[in-house]
Amino acid sequence: MKLADLTPRHFLWRMEGDVAVIQLNRPERKNPLTFDSYAELRDTFRDLVYAEDVKAVVFAANGDDFCSGGDVHEIIAPLVDSDMKELLAFTRMTGDLVKAMIHCGRPVIAAVDGICVGAGAIIAMASDIRFATPRASTAFLFTRVGLAGCDMGACAMLPRIIGQGRAADLLYSGRSMSAEEGHQWGFYNRLVEPEALEAEALAYATRLAKGPTFAHGITKTQLNQEWSMSLEQAIESEAQAQAICMQTRDFERAYRAFAARQKPVFGGD
Repeated sequence: MKLADLTPRHFLWRMEGDVAVIQLNRPERKNPLTFDSYAELRDTFRDLVYAEDVKAVVFAANGDDFCSGGDVHEIIAPLVDSDMKELLAFTRMTGDLVKAMIHCGRPVIAAVDGICVGAGAIIAMASDIRFATPRASTAFLFTRVGLAGCDMGACAMLPRIIGQGRAADLLYSGRSMSAEEGHQWGFYNRLVEPEALEAEALAYATRLAKGPTFAHGITKTQLNQEWSMSLEQAIESEAQAQAICMQTRDFERAYRAFAARQKPVFGGD
């Protein structure tokens, strides 16, 4: 399957070499999500597993903001009048987006500017690498709208990124985490000035896309599935994973390039 010519209806998509760039496309409203954009993003990340032409993904801001979460009028208002079956179908769908991002087999880099709240903060959290501008404001604000902080995997994933106490603070209070806090706590890997954000994220993703992409997929799998393993299980799982990677042509390419004192050119196989 190839996704280079994908023409989504509910978000922007473009290819920069082997890197897919995704942007929500309602900058005048700080890029809120709708039922349709949730579903289309979920399906796109599911398809990435089989995409031969996408080696990495940048989920970028649009305008001066990343994402303001679920649209108040198009999502929140209908949910108030929904029954339990409909509500559970919705919450499972939003969780399926996170699962699709985790299992897409590609490194995902979030480039966060401005508002990054609610489900937007979850999308950033579910990414592998996060860059942000100094003006990024990130909030898991579910309790501020009468909901629990345990949304879309936040109670499982956020403590692993920034620690239990810091995650509890954000998830109970719904307060904004400043870019500086996010950087100090390890939520953001790098702070970048707004005018350079997308270019830096794209350059990083491009470097990954030129690397051993099959091995990157294995790395992503191990990073996620080892959460529930004992140390002994993790070591054995990594032994098996590394043995698989040692059968790839990229492993041989790297050896031959090293022997010839050259830089390896990886093929992803």
